[in-house]
Amino acid sequence: MSASRHVAFLTGTRADYGKIKPLILAAHAEGFKVSVFATGMHMLERFGSTILEVRRTLPDEVFIIPFENQSVGDPMDVVVANTITGLSRFIQENQPDLLIVHGDRPEALAGAISGALSNTRVVHIEGGELSGTIDGVIRHAVSKLSHIHLVANEEAKKRLIQLGEDSSTIHIIGSPDLDIMLSPSLPTLAEAKSRYGIEFDTYFIAIFHPVTTDLEASAIAATEFVNGLIESGENFVVIHPNNDTGFERIINEYKRLADHSKRFRQFESLRFEHFLVLLKNARGMVGNSSAGIREAPLYGIPSIDVGDRQRGRHDSASISQVPARAEEIVAAIHGAKQQGPTNSEQEFGDGKSTERFTELLHSGVLFEARVDKVFVDLKDVM
Repeated sequence: MSASRHVAFLTGTRADYGKIKPLILAAHAEGFKVSVFATGMHMLERFGSTILEVRRTLPDEVFIIPFENQSVGDPMDVVVANTITGLSRFIQENQPDLLIVHGDRPEALAGAISGALSNTRVVHIEGGELSGTIDGVIRHAVSKLSHIHLVANEEAKKRLIQLGEDSSTIHIIGSPDLDIMLSPSLPTLAEAKSRYGIEFDTYFIAIFHPVTTDLEASAIAATEFVNGLIESGENFVVIHPNNDTGFERIINEYKRLADHSKRFRQFESLRFEHFLVLLKNARGMVGNSSAGIREAPLYGIPSIDVGDRQRGRHDSASISQVPARAEEIVAAIHGAKQQGPTNSEQEFGDGKSTERFTELLHSGVLFEARVDKVFVDLKDVM
């Protein structure tokens, strides 16, 4: 039965690929026909050409479809439109039984639209969560277009029910990246530092993305962010932003770090497992990446959330929120340095997401979900 079922995955960034890779490998290991539609940042040299990483880490039997959906600088609506064009053609030609998308990126929205309009069952991973700015709108839109939901926790399930989703289509499996985070087979710190030429012993991780709903304020925030990093006097592993509108201003600000090259190592992208090892051993994380909200608390690493991009997302004792002002960023970095590691928090799963996903694949429930969705009013479930 499994060999006749075709499970397709959509990935557009280094981050979502790191999260869904365990599920891709599991579906393949269980005998399902598996394909991966790789697009977005994966195809852009400026962001590290991470399609090479996708190819390197998947078995030859997994069918990889590379698709260029943008040129550098294209706005998100154009990215969505281009992705729909390529993905719709893939769906028509290959007729997957499931299309699995993740999170709140424009590619996920395009995938959900293409699947919904072609009567292809869409599985949304990590719906029902809160993202800041436009990301939250995209995440909920993807959920409304999807037929099955694989969520991280009970809170996410309740939020999807509030959105009118049928509770029978919502399955709590946890966040798949925790399976990798808790794996005993991660590289050693020495291996990670050697691979990326990181010579300092103590460091912070820094990741800063644009806020697309207010590009003028986002540009000012980028200047303040870099000022804060420089003035702190600490060492940093800096990972470049994703390709959202406004990323160029951040990259331009990072040029100033060249004057302090002994304290900064910059990267377009890192292999997910190596990133996790570096995060696990960092003094803290600073910026506005979701990794500071999701991954850092699991490792008990202090996280400094700068600005409004992650507004309203999960709070934790290890997370401190500061405005995008250099002096407050510096104070928070020094505070995190004094604080040190905290207790691990597992709000998003227990490292067994792949096991639960595999059970759902074999149960058939994912392949039997209705494609003619109806809105479930709260009065009908209370």
